[in-house]
Amino acid sequence: MHLADAFSQMASRSGPKTAIFWGDEEYTYEQLLRQTNALAAHLRDELGVQPGHRVGVWLRNRPEFVPVVFGVLRAGAVVVPINNFLKAEEVNYILADAGIDLVITDAALADQLPKLTAARPRLKTWLVEAFSQLRESGGDSAFRDHPPRQAADLAVLIYTSGTTGRPKGAMLSHANLLSNVVSCRQVLTADEGDRFVVLLPMFHSFMLTVGIFLPLLIGGSIVLIKSLHPPKNILEEIFKHRATILPAIPQFFRTLANAPRPPEFPLRACISGGAPLPAEILREFNAKMPIPLVEGYGLSEASPVVSINPLQGSQKAGSIGVPIPGVEVSIQSEAGAFLPPGQTGEVCVRGPNVMLGYWNQPEETAQVFRDGWLLTGDVGHRDEEGYFFITDRKKDMLLVNGINVYPREIEEVIYRFPGVREAAVIGIPDARKGEQPLAFIVCNEGSSVDEKALGQFLRGKLADYKVPKRMVVIPALPRNATGKVLKTTLRAQAAGREPNGPTARS
Repeated sequence: MHLADAFSQMASRSGPKTAIFWGDEEYTYEQLLRQTNALAAHLRDELGVQPGHRVGVWLRNRPEFVPVVFGVLRAGAVVVPINNFLKAEEVNYILADAGIDLVITDAALADQLPKLTAARPRLKTWLVEAFSQLRESGGDSAFRDHPPRQAADLAVLIYTSGTTGRPKGAMLSHANLLSNVVSCRQVLTADEGDRFVVLLPMFHSFMLTVGIFLPLLIGGSIVLIKSLHPPKNILEEIFKHRATILPAIPQFFRTLANAPRPPEFPLRACISGGAPLPAEILREFNAKMPIPLVEGYGLSEASPVVSINPLQGSQKAGSIGVPIPGVEVSIQSEAGAFLPPGQTGEVCVRGPNVMLGYWNQPEETAQVFRDGWLLTGDVGHRDEEGYFFITDRKKDMLLVNGINVYPREIEEVIYRFPGVREAAVIGIPDARKGEQPLAFIVCNEGSSVDEKALGQFLRGKLADYKVPKRMVVIPALPRNATGKVLKTTLRAQAAGREPNGPTARS
């Protein structure tokens, strides 16, 4: 099955039903299908797009994102979602790496186009504002002369966030993504009556699968948030359109927990992803809200969802839950031995959702696969009941006097200290101990943190070698567009390469 075929079949059945709520506007399935086919015809007939060509999709969150994605797929091409927070130089790297000759974007980003075309003179661009000028296609039959795309064919080339270096293109097939949609539907018991909130960037793998493909391939709806500021706008949209499922990042759930509790709530489930969910945020949320907040885990290379705490059944704080249907997770040693419950090792994933490999990087691909297992680079363990726990990123682990120290363990304790809003721990070189933990702290508005008191608090709960040598208070943690803390930026500041300190990226 091809993703565009799956959408076409569902859109034909759902017809006049609202597929996207966007403020006061509504977009039906039949409207989106007409736009999808019109764009696909334009790509093929006017812009020379052929099956297998990579097409850059550089858009902010807006309804047109949906027919653009399905239109590119309908034309037999490959969607390359591009982070709309990137600057021209960063985008040019992706264009060159993926061999992209066409970028679909919007007027809000048009001021950067001259910098792209200067580096790539043959680059074509198309603005989504031109949708109204497209001649509507007669239907799917217009594409029968194209070689049919297969489930194993490349559908999406999604670039990893690049928190540890240059981004790499994870190759996801139609089968990869469709299998993840089927599995997510099962664990969320989602159906055509569900309305998914989309407030995170649509270019991210989490939203692409859970926020777009899942609801629109089962006949549900998307509540696309028009404005994120102030946060009350999000709540108003959730109530107005009776949204039922909210996927978001941990920071938003802290905001939601601190908002005035409404008398009734349309949501039936909240899913935290994109970054680890601190236990303190989960505690605050559960104390305030009458709906479940479950933590899941995934990565772009796995389409992306791997595991989740079950909505029905035991939910364990600090756990990423159990594997979704059809996916296997194991804990392995450096040598590839399977480790028993309680032992810490690398989290490894196997299943139909796992990527084909990295685009044009066979050596990098070989490094992350072993005997059919994807090596995630995350460190963790599982308990006797089969629940998995992420301790830290493999590359974030510190060695203090030869002992493994996991920053997340320290961060979780810092979160519990009064006045702390956020925390991130990195390692800094130490001539005597090899490495020492360094903590960056963001205070609650109007609060301050006494470093000496915090140190005493930590020493009462952590081994001495785990207590950060120094605490640095900063206005905000640097993050990428999907909420992951950029520890490379913090390491650069600690090394003195950023004299003005890190700033949050928005």
